Amino acid sequence: MSRKLCAAFTLAAATILSSTCFGQTNSANSPAKEINTAVMPVARTNAWWMQRHEQVLKRMAQGDVGMIFVGDSITHYWESRGKTVWNRYYAPRHAVNLGFSGDKTENVLWRLEHGEVAGIHPKLAVVMIGTNNRNPANEIADGIQAIVEQLRARLPETKILVLAIFPRGSYEDRKDPKILESGRNTLWNTDAEASRIVSNMADNKMIYYLDIGDAFLKNGKVQRKFMPDFLHPNTQGYQVWAEAMEPTIKELMDEK
Repeated sequence: MSRKLCAAFTLAAATILSSTCFGQTNSANSPAKEINTAVMPVARTNAWWMQRHEQVLKRMAQGDVGMIFVGDSITHYWESRGKTVWNRYYAPRHAVNLGFSGDKTENVLWRLEHGEVAGIHPKLAVVMIGTNNRNPANEIADGIQAIVEQLRARLPETKILVLAIFPRGSYEDRKDPKILESGRNTLWNTDAEASRIVSNMADNKMIYYLDIGDAFLKNGKVQRKFMPDFLHPNTQGYQVWAEAMEPTIKELMDEK
């Protein structure tokens, strides 16, 4: 073989080897597709959280569940700040509170997968979740949608009322007690966009959507008189919530 031909073969082989190696390297180093944590069921490690989960399971085993509320601390606090309002509006309807303080969509998904709605037949499920997630709006919306799909699969005869995530004040405003109202901020905007996306799920047959956020606002700002920390309602705030939701609740519960 001539020196020129040998050199040509050597150059071709080096080119092929180089292309192959670089191709493998690029493939290995290509960014992995990010997982949406909002749709990945996960339990929390707090002792109280698992204890509350066990308490819910015991309550569900007793039956006689007319409606359920699914959510985070805003729902959880019906049992404290909103108790008098709850006793007036929802206790007579045999409602059960499935709100867990600090929960994100993924935590609710875990709870649903681990028996919290097993063996019950409520007329209505009220869902509000997502304010604790720090995902982009579309991912939060996916998490809420996954919860609704779980409820539809496990409670096929139950109507679902999805509430828009409540407006919330900024971290800066929340820390300053002298500030009595708080306007739009990044978290509020993200939650509002997630809610807008979720609203498209409503078929007004089994899935309904309701936005009552304006009830907590004045001139477009969250009022501390309803939410002392610009996030969680006080007793007056829970009264506002109940009154704003009541006409829809009556309709969906088939009450005269």
